[in-house]
Amino acid sequence: MLIGVRRPGELNPDQDIAMRRTKGFSLIELLLVVALILILVAIAVPSFLRSRMAANESSAAESIRTLNTAQITYNSAYPTVGFAATLGALGGDTANCTPPSSAHACLIDDALASGSKSSYSFTIINVTGTPNSTYNAIGSPSTFNYSGMRYFCSYSDAVVRVSMSPISTCDNTVAPQN
Repeated sequence: MLIGVRRPGELNPDQDIAMRRTKGFSLIELLLVVALILILVAIAVPSFLRSRMAANESSAAESIRTLNTAQITYNSAYPTVGFAATLGALGGDTANCTPPSSAHACLIDDALASGSKSSYSFTIINVTGTPNSTYNAIGSPSTFNYSGMRYFCSYSDAVVRVSMSPISTCDNTVAPQN
């Protein structure tokens, strides 16, 4: 082949390099981008999970406060009954709230009255007396170390208490929440 003479359809070296660069990304470039995305995801996901657990725990503590307020209101509205024995008695759907009664007082929302809210399970236990003079409101994570790591409770003193282990009875042995 003669120097400087090209066959028909043959590109000169500068055009050949330009054509290779415009065809797309190389496999190595794509692998580098995928690796960077995976590293960013590995950093972001645990942080996201921790923030979701913190939000669930905050919601659970607020739900225990709501239950305390509802119990005090219920006790004032229905003194012959005392404190409500179930979450259902504190709640009630729209159809059962006209007028409110001791069976459906409509003091808490339907989600909390069902016993599950923000990946926490809630119960009212240890209701005793005539009229009911004591109660325990307990909030537990639905899936420990996924939806939350702390357990919350309160009783008739209306102080929200927290524990890292499951709570079966809420009393002065469970530390108050800071």
